[in-house]
Order: sequence, then C-alpha cells, then structure tokens
Amino acid sequence: MATERPKILIALRPALYDRLFAPAQQVRLRGLGDVTMPAQAGDLSEAQLSALIGGHDIVITSWGSPSFSAAILAEADRLKLIAHSAGSIKQLLPPPAFAAGRRVTHVAYSMSIPVAETTVALILLCLRNYHKIDRAFHDEGWAAARELPAGAELAGNRVGVIGAGYTGRAVIRRLLALEAHVSLYDPYVSEDSAAALGARKVPLETLMRECPIVTLQAPATAETYRMIGAKQLSWLRDGAIFINTARAHLIDEAALLAELQKGRISAALDVFDQEPLPDDSPFRGLDNLIITPHIAAVTHQAYKRQGEITVDEVARFLGEGTLRYEVTRDMLDTMA
Repeated sequence: MATERPKILIALRPALYDRLFAPAQQVRLRGLGDVTMPAQAGDLSEAQLSALIGGHDIVITSWGSPSFSAAILAEADRLKLIAHSAGSIKQLLPPPAFAAGRRVTHVAYSMSIPVAETTVALILLCLRNYHKIDRAFHDEGWAAARELPAGAELAGNRVGVIGAGYTGRAVIRRLLALEAHVSLYDPYVSEDSAAALGARKVPLETLMRECPIVTLQAPATAETYRMIGAKQLSWLRDGAIFINTARAHLIDEAALLAELQKGRISAALDVFDQEPLPDDSPFRGLDNLIITPHIAAVTHQAYKRQGEITVDEVARFLGEGTLRYEVTRDMLDTMA
C-alpha cells in the first residue's frame, strides 16, 4: 500500500514565492510532498488561511503571511511544521502556535550575511568620510573633496558590537578579518563564549565609553525596547560612529537625533520609527549621517538562500525529523 505523501501549503503570495524559491528549489519541494499554492495574487487573509490549512502537514510562510490566530490553529488538524522563509516570527507565531507538538523553523541566518556586510561597509564609509567626500566632489569639485579631513582605518580600531545573534556574530567575524578589535555586550553570552567568538565581553556602559565605533545588532524584544537612550548616547566619546542596521525599536530616535544635531558623533541608520522616512524628516538634512531605506538584508543571494534553507529544513524534517534552525517556545522572549 502506497504511503501518503506529506501535504505542503504555501501561505505566501505567488510572486514572493517565485522571488524566494528558485525553480530548482520549487522542483525539490514538489518532490517532498503535494504542494498547494494559493489561487489569488495577493497575501492570504486570516480567513483564507483558515480555510486552506486543514489537512496540511507543513505550512511555508514569509512576509505578508497572516498571524496564526486561534481560528487558524483550530483548523490546523494535521499541522506538524511551520517553515518561515523569513526572519522575525514573533508577530506571526504567538505561543499557542508551538503547542500540540508543532515545530517551527526560520531562515534568519540567511539575512545575517548581507546585514553584516552592510554594517561593515557603513563603518568603513563613516571612518573615511566617503559620504561627505562624494557630496563635496559632486557639489564643489575635486579640490573641495580633497580638502576634507583625513579619515581613519578600521584595522587596529576597537568596535563595540551590541548583540551576538546570527547577525552580531557575522559582524564580529568580518571585523576580525579586517583586523579590528571587538568588544561585545550581550547579557546572554558568557565571557568564555565571547572569547571563543574573538571578542571581549564588557558591560554596555564600558562598550559605549571605550569604543569609537558602536554597532547595534540586538533583537527587538520587550527587554531591548529603547535600550539606547539619551543616557547611553551621552557615554559615546566625541567623534564616535554609531551604526544601526538592526531595529528602530532598540533606540530612542529623538535622543539620537538630538545627539546628531549637536555634531558630536556621526551615524549610519538603516531603520527608523516611521518607514518610509518622511520627506520632512530632520534626519534627512544631517551631513554627519548616512541613511539607507531599510535595505541592509536585501540582496538577490539572500532571497534565494531563504528559499533554499526553507526547502532544506522541510527535507531534513521529513527525512530525519531534525531541524537546523529550529525555533522553540522558550526562545521567543530573547529573539526577534
């Protein structure tokens, strides 16, 4: 008697599915089970996912998928695995989603690579004042650009990394490869674990005071909400560089704006409280700030890696019952 094939539901809009899952990965997924795709072009609503989820063993989600409400979970009679082909899962999967033996995986690792590269690139741009050089060259010419003060090198400099999740660790590896010295603040990482990463674990105040470069890589949790405010920013030395490619949730934006308007520090920001950043935002007029529109994780390779890791996890779950990037209920309080 033939064994029934697993039933896999794709709970994301078809255009996004095609962006994340290369043709070869779509073929792999169909080889693992019977795949159901939504009929409509847009995101699924809660009611639509409730109507579709029954009888499926695996659901693949991503950006735009509805949160797993009680109504959805009530219909998930066979659901064993939720494979999220993006990073943050808190808004998507409340604690009840982890009940009844259901397991969860995600692809946050996939996005740690481009975010880490962006972070290091922004540090280098700030150190060498290339944003100011570019503007002066365009507006005033060669001589004006050459007259700007000399920049600084990353090699031999000390960088403070706040948070040692996937992205924080990826940032640390790249900084060490460029011969920087790294201090780390993360209350969930021991001194020995920090040393194994190549970093020196320090308190937050020590990091902010001692490091001329500080990069924020912590997750958005209740504990980290506005963890960097006016007091913490006042600890930065004159001329310090502050980078945020993580979440706006982590910082008191008004306090940061006030500090930047003093001209005492410089910064590079990829995330803001209000996105898109309004045309009249005072951040736009600052010459000691590099701003990017929440694109640190956006690369062609990251998109396709998200799909590849998702299919790998589904295959691993069906084959061995294991998951490389499993998320458990206990992890929710300390992750994005």
